[in-house]
Amino acid sequence: MKTVEAFTDGACSGNPGPGGFGVILRCEGREREISGGEAHTTNNRMELMGVITALETLKYPCKVKITTDSKYVVDGITKGWAKGWKKRGWKKSDGKPALNPDLWERLLNLLEIHDAEFFWIKGHAGHPENERCDRLAVEQRDKFK
Repeated sequence: MKTVEAFTDGACSGNPGPGGFGVILRCEGREREISGGEAHTTNNRMELMGVITALETLKYPCKVKITTDSKYVVDGITKGWAKGWKKRGWKKSDGKPALNPDLWERLLNLLEIHDAEFFWIKGHAGHPENERCDRLAVEQRDKFK
């Protein structure tokens, strides 16, 4: 199983508003950048889309080290929130609807294919790959302004 490094970030102007995401995939000395966006979205949806796009781009099961500045994404997976929401019919423990169930469902399905490990880093703190992903996300976001 190949090991892939994935760096992701999302950006949104207004919440909701125009948004974008950026991804860097690195494997065996090669690097690939991917980005995309939507005219009407939220920051959390773009953070999720970055991770989903990274995993969906992989052609076969991989060991993936995912680095993101999104506590929402990292905690949603590592603390088991998303699996709990799914078990409860996409409801949070307080009975309120969980947000973004369509994207969480996609991500949970991808995590059954790939052996992923999540790492949180502070955003806008000089991490080179995070800064590059942020620029990619902002470029996409700005296409919808």
